[in-house]
Order: sequence, then structure tokens, then C-alpha cells
Amino acid sequence: MNRFFLILTLGVALVISGCTGLGTLSRASQPNDLYALTPKSTFSGNLPRIRSQIVVEEPTATAAVNTDQIAVLPSPLEVQYMPRARWVDRAPLIVQALLIESFENTGKVPAVGRSTVGLRADYVIVTDIREFQAEVTTDEEGNESLLVNVRLNIKIIDEYEDHIIASSSFEKVRLSASEDALDLATAFDSALGSAMRDAVEWSIRRIYSHGG
Repeated sequence: MNRFFLILTLGVALVISGCTGLGTLSRASQPNDLYALTPKSTFSGNLPRIRSQIVVEEPTATAAVNTDQIAVLPSPLEVQYMPRARWVDRAPLIVQALLIESFENTGKVPAVGRSTVGLRADYVIVTDIREFQAEVTTDEEGNESLLVNVRLNIKIIDEYEDHIIASSSFEKVRLSASEDALDLATAFDSALGSAMRDAVEWSIRRIYSHGG
């Protein structure tokens, strides 16, 4: 079974040692490429319209995810990063911005934004990024591939009554077409987009049923 080991030295230099699989991970000395993700713009036609204003807080995440580096897990206990590839911002800030834009794209919410803009919220969306990484998988023939796993835990807080009205998790996985960074980013975009669509639709319906 092919295995690779990626060592992050002092948070700056990435050095590959003993790499026999996923050849892209060995090219650590070249300049970084930056990758962006996209919001959702298509939603269910029967999504109700709400009257409430929403604030989306910056998601929480573990230190392994709260970075602009693209996390890869060669095993469940190892966290490593793709060389030569980074997100355009820290993952929680990307998810926050894309959730806000996705809520806006529904056309069903009168106002949505960050708490820092001074928006007086009726409901607050609190997100915990539970999974946001690619995982190395091996098939029966010993061939390695990258499986992207995105899982968002969403809580909706009634700002006036100061309590959680609903909580749920949304998880999606996508197989990367190759170990190439662009293919990996494409898989992330698909998984995150699908999870956000479900989370946004669920949030709007729960707020609507709560009287929003």
C-alpha cells in the first residue's frame, strides 16, 4: 500500500519525505496557487419567504482547519497540508462569506450579514466546521485517491428569546478527480456547495416555522 508523509516545518516550509503516492504532494518548493470557492445560487422553488433579519457569525473550527492551507489526512490521526496550494482566506471566513451570499441568493431573506456590520438580527446562524479536509483512501488494488469531506453543524439562535431553536449537521463527500490541486478544489467546491444549500434551505424553513 502506497503511503506518503508530508512534514510541515515551523509552519513555513513543507518537506516531503518518502513520497511514493499522490505525486503532487512532493512539489513543495514552488510558489503557492490560490483557490476560491463559490456560493450557492439555485434553491428549491417552494422555499418560503421570511421577514426576519439574519446574522451569520464567523464559524468555529479546529486549529487544523482554521487556516488558509488545504488540509489532507493521510490517516485518521494525521493532519497535513497540500504544498503549493492555499485558499484565498482562512476556511472559516470563506464559509461565512459564502453562507451570507447563499442566503442572499435565495431571495427569501430581507437582510443578512455579519455581526460586525451592525445589523440588528432576529436570528443568528452559528456554524461549527466539523470536517473540511481531503482524506486519502486506498482501493482494493492499492490505488490512492482523495475524498473531500465537508461537515457543517448549524445552530439557529432566536436573538430576542436568546435560545437555540434548531440544530442540525450537514455533511457531503466528493471524490477528487485526481490529486491535482485544481481538481481537489473543485471537489471541495462541490461538497461545500451542496452542504450549504441544504443548510440554508433548512435554516429558512426552521425560521419560517418559528414565526420568522
